[in-house]
Amino acid sequence: MEHILIVEDDNKISVLLKEALEREGFACGQAFSGTECMLRLSLEQYQLILLDLTLPGQSGEDVLQALRGKGITTPVIVVSARDDLDSKVDVLSIGADDYVTKPFEIKEVVARIRVQLRKAGDSRNASHLTYRSLVLDREHHMVTIDGTETPALTRQEYRILELLAQNPKRVFSKDAIFEYAWQEPYMGETKTLDVHISNLRKKLKRVSEEEYIETIWGIGYRIK
Repeated sequence: MEHILIVEDDNKISVLLKEALEREGFACGQAFSGTECMLRLSLEQYQLILLDLTLPGQSGEDVLQALRGKGITTPVIVVSARDDLDSKVDVLSIGADDYVTKPFEIKEVVARIRVQLRKAGDSRNASHLTYRSLVLDREHHMVTIDGTETPALTRQEYRILELLAQNPKRVFSKDAIFEYAWQEPYMGETKTLDVHISNLRKKLKRVSEEEYIETIWGIGYRIK
């Protein structure tokens, strides 16, 4: 059963969504502020987030940027009363997967949820991840560029490349990359990560002249 987190400060709308989605066979959690949303995500796993933008304290945009900055790729559908094009473009550009305008038809919300869950499932189940000429074999942890295999990557090198390749153009902070690759809290020491990035670049260079990993000074890294 897929778990959906409803982040909405209007209790009536939150209850409406919860009851409707539970009738459709989903399990639902509720958060009424951005801070509560981040707390719930640290304690439980959700397959999708419905996110309002106008929240007390931490805004929906702040929540979205925090999620993507930490490398969390859970699908996010923004549900907002803002119906201007600029608002939609802004949140989609910082990592939202879809945008639904209030007032909404619950059937449309359910349909959009199913589309995003299907996409996420396809992505998780895909045996290969492809970006430009780069192909990551998820089953064997092998990487090829234009069909030529790179030198063997360490587990952390592979996970760094996987995170960047599945989020093209998105800049990740060093702490987000570290926590994804090592699966443990980042303690502020950057040398270990920097060495792994350097080694990863050298291994990719062995089979291609292209630069794949770009340093964004003062922020982190992204794939080019």
